[in-house]
Amino acid sequence: MARERQNANEYTGPLRRLLTAVLVLVLFAVFLLWRIDSPRVERFRAQVTDAVVPNLDWAMAPVTGTINLLRDFQSYQRLSEQNQELRSELRRMQTWKEAALQLEQENARLLDLNNVRLDPRLTYVTGVVLADSGSPFRQSVLLNVGARDGLVEGWATMDGIGLVGRISGVGENTARVILLTDSSSRIPAVIQPSGQRTIVAGDNSAAPPIDFLENPEMVRPGDRVISSGDGGVFPAGLLIGQIAADPGGRLRVRPAADFERLEFLRVLRHHGTDTAINAPTVVSDAAPAPAAIALPADAGE
Repeated sequence: MARERQNANEYTGPLRRLLTAVLVLVLFAVFLLWRIDSPRVERFRAQVTDAVVPNLDWAMAPVTGTINLLRDFQSYQRLSEQNQELRSELRRMQTWKEAALQLEQENARLLDLNNVRLDPRLTYVTGVVLADSGSPFRQSVLLNVGARDGLVEGWATMDGIGLVGRISGVGENTARVILLTDSSSRIPAVIQPSGQRTIVAGDNSAAPPIDFLENPEMVRPGDRVISSGDGGVFPAGLLIGQIAADPGGRLRVRPAADFERLEFLRVLRHHGTDTAINAPTVVSDAAPAPAAIALPADAGE
């Protein structure tokens, strides 16, 4: 066995050296052939290329497939990066969308405040809602206007559409507003078009019930409810809401104001019905009349 291995090694070594020398000579000959600048050699090279290269497509297939695979992987990587960028941009756009919606809602409320038509004798102060009470037994909000702005307890407050409540506590820079849904709220009202007078009594629910209705048969769901001005606490004609019936059949008021989104409130400067109706000019006109009547009487005597 050892002798056979030695004989195999004796033949293998020279054969390798011979093949290496032949390969080097062939490569050198190819190099020289490709470096020779001769028309004949050029034509020979072209013939060799035409004969060999088309037949090497099968050998180039793995290389071509590998190159295409690398290109597809690079394209997938670029798509993944673009997808991540688009997701980040979508999140930013959603954030901007929420901000735009909030600004749009705020703008709509401010426009509503500007478009509400009130008695020209009434002036108002607009305040920002700072916080709410958060209590199930007392429903109120806090405004950033107070005594420095001339606020007085009892004045009515509205949002862009309907009545919200009344001032119940005034500080130097803030004021407390009791909502009309609070259990301590009682608002004299008129139901249109029937003209029935009633009381909107808060019960800490979203839709306060109505009490002391003279003729319930004349009232239908959907009728408008406005303040009557009785008692001189609230001005007359302020929109409160619409009549609605609960599952038990009791009539309630669905407020026109959006109590879920109170951001700005308009405080109406109102000093009572008598003060609003009896203007100072009426008193000045009435004063000279008795004097004019008294003078002839004195002269006759």
